[in-house]
Amino acid sequence: MTGEPELPDFSRWGDVETVELDGVRRITAANMSTAWRTVPHVTQFDQADITGLQEFINKNAEKVAQNSGKLTVTAILVKVCAEALKKFGRFNASIDSANQRLILKKYVHIGIAADTPRGLLVPVVRNADQKSISRLAAEITDLADRARNKKLKPDEMEGGTFTLSNQGGIGGVGFTPIVFWPQAAILGVSRASVMPRYIDGEFKPRSLLPLSLSFDHRIIDGADAARFLRWVCESLEHPFTMVL
Repeated sequence: MTGEPELPDFSRWGDVETVELDGVRRITAANMSTAWRTVPHVTQFDQADITGLQEFINKNAEKVAQNSGKLTVTAILVKVCAEALKKFGRFNASIDSANQRLILKKYVHIGIAADTPRGLLVPVVRNADQKSISRLAAEITDLADRARNKKLKPDEMEGGTFTLSNQGGIGGVGFTPIVFWPQAAILGVSRASVMPRYIDGEFKPRSLLPLSLSFDHRIIDGADAARFLRWVCESLEHPFTMVL
């Protein structure tokens, strides 16, 4: 965090308290500043009808729990995004501006942004495209638990090629996540809500999930971002084709 203008003396206008930034917050601040300065951000928004997905989760939750995992929208999204990254390779890339080239990664490692008492941590699920939803659910449960209990190893937060940030458990109708440089994109997930949709000549209540895809516009064009996010939405809307 260098090159910023000097702060005024806030104590001129009232009482203040000064506290030191802890280690996680210092690293987060530095990384986010670098990402915001480096990446020309654009965000694409869409909604997925997850009415059927919620039925799928309720039907299969007990089966996944037998493997020490919790079947959640996040776990399913990791699998869907992993498949999308194989189909849309530029979203799994990094740009080497100095040498004017694109680095296309042949592996899919997805970071899961986790809200912990220490701040934001992003453990990485490796080779997400090669794992079943049941296995992904178990790994995500384990990583989240260890993130909250200060048991993550540093290398378990490295090497991500794409990131997923789910704020649905907190609330909100949408947000614009910052891309984790040098990745190309990040998917933000907000809270689902029941809304009317016009289907077969009448309005029906459907559960709609807001999604926001922030991406590096040096690598990805807006039309490709719209196609990527629509592909994710359509995959979520046909959950019974998924394999646990």
